[in-house]
Amino acid sequence: MPRDVQPVQTGQGRASSAPVKEERWARGRRGPHNDALRRRLLFLADLLGVLTAVGVMTLVEGTTDPLWALLTLPGWMVLAKIEGLYDADHPKIWHRTTDEAAAIFHWVTLSAAGTLFFIRALPEETLTVEAAGAMYFTALISAFCLRAAARALWRGLVSPERALVIGSGQLADQVRRKLALEPGHHLVLGEFSPLAGSSNGQPSGETLAESLSKADLEYLVAGAEVDRVILAVPELDEATLARVVSACRAAGVKLSVLPPMRAMLGTAVQLSHIAEMPVIEYGTWNTTWSTLVLKRGMDIVLSAVGLVLTLPLMVIIAAAIRIDSRGPALFKQLRAGRHGVPFRFLKFRTMCHDAEERISEVVAVEEMKDPMYKLRRDPRVTRVGRFLRRTSLDELPQLVNVLRGDMSLVGPRPEELWLVERYDETQRFRLQMRPGITGPMQVHGRGELTFQERLAVEREYVENYSLKKDLRILLRTAGAIFRADGAY
Repeated sequence: MPRDVQPVQTGQGRASSAPVKEERWARGRRGPHNDALRRRLLFLADLLGVLTAVGVMTLVEGTTDPLWALLTLPGWMVLAKIEGLYDADHPKIWHRTTDEAAAIFHWVTLSAAGTLFFIRALPEETLTVEAAGAMYFTALISAFCLRAAARALWRGLVSPERALVIGSGQLADQVRRKLALEPGHHLVLGEFSPLAGSSNGQPSGETLAESLSKADLEYLVAGAEVDRVILAVPELDEATLARVVSACRAAGVKLSVLPPMRAMLGTAVQLSHIAEMPVIEYGTWNTTWSTLVLKRGMDIVLSAVGLVLTLPLMVIIAAAIRIDSRGPALFKQLRAGRHGVPFRFLKFRTMCHDAEERISEVVAVEEMKDPMYKLRRDPRVTRVGRFLRRTSLDELPQLVNVLRGDMSLVGPRPEELWLVERYDETQRFRLQMRPGITGPMQVHGRGELTFQERLAVEREYVENYSLKKDLRILLRTAGAIFRADGAY
């Protein structure tokens, strides 16, 4: 490893500033073998999922010969390949199963339809609606579960990908911060600052373009024995980027680039092409009424079903709260809803009954730098309250808020009125949508996020809203609750 490269262990999605031993950095087989193993595991997961679906269909129908359905198996696998389900992981720092939910749904729907049409077209073969539905839903559920299991198995079998961060300053710091907050990337980071050029440790004043030639970059990338380069430099230009791309191609490693114009680009942008020319297109329009109607419909159906299913559990929780501490089981408070309109917010009480009167004991409102506060060890939280917060069970009564239309299942987190009054104009964007039980904050770090980091993920959600984004956040919420990171 080149002398100036400092490895930083991130393990299974955790970053720290502690250096790791060089032999750990260099251990294990490198990129192409690991990527090929992941593709094979995903292929086997899909194969097992389809076989399971055919087996369930045969059991439900009872008369259908499973051999006919198995003849369509190659078509299932070819369609999965066309959908990119085996290649999407390769270029990305990390790729979750929830990220490919739309592709999985499309693949299973087309493949199942093809199989059903094929069987119905055969002479003397029948297929009931129950058997067809059993095959479809089994294939859909199996695809999600088995592909997630395949990725977990892959992470357990291979060494973390070695990634070299080339850069310094705020942009490079943001890489380490985001990878610390976001689990599942399976990386070990190494750091190289091209600006630390003088003998006394002070910056030399050179840009990356001036300090690293193409030969230097090729030597650095090859010598560090990395699988991926993450370029995070504030002075990136076309010539420098071309040299980095060339060096990565020569060494056969992956490349991820953080755009130095992040603030200028914002979050509501899409990249398209006119011939070979890249075009950045900004989303400057409001969410369509049809999308909002579908979002509201999904809220009503899912919240109603959720209330019915969790009602026995909520009765038990309410009893435990009353036994543990004095005061009502439900906590009611005015919060800011859509457009800042106040509504009565419901949740299970997790603090002592006089918590609001004791707020001055834990936070000095006049001295708050940002309009938010979250205490890791709040003395006002009860014993049952700590458990409810870690498991997010205290949020269940908000299903009533969703059903009434005060809140949505997914959206920015509702804040207290006195905090919203401290917002400036650039922060009021988060009031454009109904607040949510879960949202981008809950799946991107929860209580570990700073106020600016929270605003950033919520701005991306609001400015790029889609129903697909809601479904993805709902799927990721289960994992966030299980890990309980930042839940306090």
